[in-house]
Amino acid sequence: MVRTRSALSAALLQLLEEKAFDQVTVREITAKADVGYATFFRHYTDKEALLNDLAAEQIRDLLAMTVPILFDTDSRSACATLCAYVGERRKLWSALLTGGAASTVREEFIRQAKQIPAAQDAPDSWLPAELRIVFPTGGAIDVLAWWLQQKRPLSVERIAEILDRLVVTPTLEAS
Repeated sequence: MVRTRSALSAALLQLLEEKAFDQVTVREITAKADVGYATFFRHYTDKEALLNDLAAEQIRDLLAMTVPILFDTDSRSACATLCAYVGERRKLWSALLTGGAASTVREEFIRQAKQIPAAQDAPDSWLPAELRIVFPTGGAIDVLAWWLQQKRPLSVERIAEILDRLVVTPTLEAS
């Protein structure tokens, strides 16, 4: 079961490197994963459900990588790490943040961010704890989605600077 889900996720990732999510079919996913067509539906109701599962995994990886850096060093390093990760997986994150599943991905991103204990710290802050999570998470998603939609995207360093100055630093200062 885990092996089949992994194969389907890997196949979808590969296909997203080649084409937009709305052009990918379940048949293509199952063929690339070397999984039976009917088997796909034992695990997922549709390709959007697979994308949501894949998104949750990618968000977990992204948050695990960037959140500790944010609380241990300077915020610009965390932003650069986050932007480099997204930039290296540009087609995937483009599908996740600008495609039909964008609202689901946003909700999942915020849900997972709320589970990070360090994000709850700062009891003396004037800013409510939940807003300290929702605002920078939503802001980061918006900045990244904007970046991914640009025909001539800014460099990783430049978008990291924008993300840090526009979203992260003001939120940390509010804590």
